[in-house]
Amino acid sequence: MSFDTQILKSGQGVSLGATIIRDGGLVGMPTETVYGLGANALNEEAVKSIFVAKGRPQDNPLIVHISSVDMLDELVYDDGLARRLFETFSPGPLTIVMKKKDIIPNVVSAGLDTVGIRIPAHKAARDLISQSGCPIAAPSANISGRPSPTTAQAVYEDMAGKIPLIIDGGECAIGIESTVLSIVDKPIILRPGAITPKMLEEYLGEVGVHRGEVSIATSPGMKYRHYAPKCDMYLSSSIEETKCLYDRYISIGKRPIVLALAENVDSYIGMQYLNLGDTMDKVMHNVFEYIRVAEKVADVIICDSVEETGIGASIMNRLKKAASKYEDK
Repeated sequence: MSFDTQILKSGQGVSLGATIIRDGGLVGMPTETVYGLGANALNEEAVKSIFVAKGRPQDNPLIVHISSVDMLDELVYDDGLARRLFETFSPGPLTIVMKKKDIIPNVVSAGLDTVGIRIPAHKAARDLISQSGCPIAAPSANISGRPSPTTAQAVYEDMAGKIPLIIDGGECAIGIESTVLSIVDKPIILRPGAITPKMLEEYLGEVGVHRGEVSIATSPGMKYRHYAPKCDMYLSSSIEETKCLYDRYISIGKRPIVLALAENVDSYIGMQYLNLGDTMDKVMHNVFEYIRVAEKVADVIICDSVEETGIGASIMNRLKKAASKYEDK
């Protein structure tokens, strides 16, 4: 089915979006992290249509969005820990993986007995959930493997004709997906985000961080290559490497562009570059949008690395998955 995809601002968009969700359709919805592709999480056929629209593998689980902690008990088994964490960190960019109840269809959890739950901070997202009268399953609103969208226009680029509505809630405040924390056994971060291990350890004690490859994805972002631009992307470890790569591509007739940290831009005078920002919060906010901008004007993207501490570790998690040319040194 092909749609004449509308983009509507939050007020009118939420009202129409809630009708579409209740009727089993898909809606592009803003959150503070990235835009999501939402469907009624309790409607198996509606959820299946998410995978079709995105071209998403069926073994990649979805996150379920709720509007308040009062919706928890219907969906998952919680001994009180999740509620306490949500009361501290939500609404916000934290997804908590717990044992699910049977009301959650297996297609949502990729056949697992666990599911990730999140309370988004964006008011339009919570209003959409409330007016729809159901939890909303929503991965990022992009074609599978592409950079996650942080504007309504970026959603339109990937989803035009595939969904009836995109709710325009402005630029996403954070710019990368939520932290995914499993509390099924020992607390472990399955996907890093704006909520860092240090922030969680104050409430949980030691928090593990998953590293390496998996055969079964228990969280989005664990198994498949993600965030990739349409052109090659190289993750550089130094200014010297970036300049060398840039000159090499110029010499063979390519159009390179650098995604540069603010502290490095003086070294890139005379080169085409985009300034990612002078703080990790700004880099996090800009990285997906700038990858999408860069792929439109260049044949190859060369991106500065950031220090893998705090939020920097979350940014590097995305950059390593986005880069087609990267070696873990």
